[in-house]
Amino acid sequence: MTTTTRRFRLSAPVKVLISLLVGAVVGLTLTHHDPALALQVAEFARPIGRLWLNALQMTVVPLVTALVIVGVNTASNAAASGRTARNAILVFIVLLVAAASFSAVVTPALLGLVPHDSATMQTFRAALHAPETLAKAPTAAQWLSSLIPSNVLAVASANAMLPLVVFAMFFGFALSRQDSERRDRILEIIKIVGDTMITIVRWVLWAAPLGVFALVLVVCAEVGMSVLGILGYYILLMCVVYILITLLLYVVAVLAAREGLRRFAAALVPVQVIAGSTQSSLASLPAMIDSARNRLGYPTALTSLVLPMAVSLFRVTSPAQYIAVASFIAWLYGIDITFSQYAVAVLLAAAISMGSTGLPGQANFMTNNMPVTQSMGLPVEPLGVLLAVDTIPDVFCTIGNTTGDMTATSIVAKRMAPAEDA
Repeated sequence: MTTTTRRFRLSAPVKVLISLLVGAVVGLTLTHHDPALALQVAEFARPIGRLWLNALQMTVVPLVTALVIVGVNTASNAAASGRTARNAILVFIVLLVAAASFSAVVTPALLGLVPHDSATMQTFRAALHAPETLAKAPTAAQWLSSLIPSNVLAVASANAMLPLVVFAMFFGFALSRQDSERRDRILEIIKIVGDTMITIVRWVLWAAPLGVFALVLVVCAEVGMSVLGILGYYILLMCVVYILITLLLYVVAVLAAREGLRRFAAALVPVQVIAGSTQSSLASLPAMIDSARNRLGYPTALTSLVLPMAVSLFRVTSPAQYIAVASFIAWLYGIDITFSQYAVAVLLAAAISMGSTGLPGQANFMTNNMPVTQSMGLPVEPLGVLLAVDTIPDVFCTIGNTTGDMTATSIVAKRMAPAEDA
């Protein structure tokens, strides 16, 4: 009986998806049969969804700060271990910034092709009780002066994530220069803070089906069938962005690593099959190592170092996701994001993604999208609803990540080849 129960236990993303479907059915049914009752039920359910979002938001500042500090030290230690590791870190950073920049250019263009019904969008925003007044984009001078915080506690209380991340990076680099024994003691405390926040996030995500059910019920009860079109646009947008990044990684491997397209694509097939079926880069690691060694002929010493590093530190689609999600929320509000806002978001997305690869998928979505969205002056209320449908694009997200891992390894192998030949 126990074995049977475990066999049919639903995963967290599946539970959230089911809660979304149930919330949508209940909300749409109520709207169809009794609109007045639907609005009453929505008012009752709204505080439940709001409380769930607040519970997630309260962990963002300490969690992101801890993750960035630990991530900087991890990357610093890896880079100090040798030339290969330093080359890998450099390749990771370049690809992360490139993916975020690509998303900042392509996502608004894709959203520009989608019809925008102002009345539906306004109703959608009202259902979430998201603020209608957005923060004004800073000027170039204001943006530069805000990079270095004069008061860390003040920027933390204001949820100003970019200066907070800048402080965390300074702290992390300075900590890596301290005596190893003292550094390890402080780092252990910071890891405990991060792990504690992750525990709280896991508790909150345990209630995700209830929170998502409440949020979706409210939106469907007040917006009606139009909400399905909005969520459909989001799913399609994210899938297209992930697919485009994956295809571009083939081009990068051919141009930057001088890989043969057919050989590289054939080596990726078993990796991508496992990635798509498990939605886990870690589960795909053995297949990546096998393909890199036996199909592409990379040295064992290189693949044994770079690929585990990539799985631990590098998710090429993460910063692209953060930018695309924020762009979608901006599209819901019918506003244009300025260059300075995108510049902030690209840097922040790349920095945060380096420290967050160990988080569960749902926790990663919420805690990392929140600071990037906030840095662009956008409300975070839509994130709870978008989380519910993110399970579908996540298949393409994982395929893109493993493709990025293999591409980064091919570039490092190419860069290291002259030294090895010498």
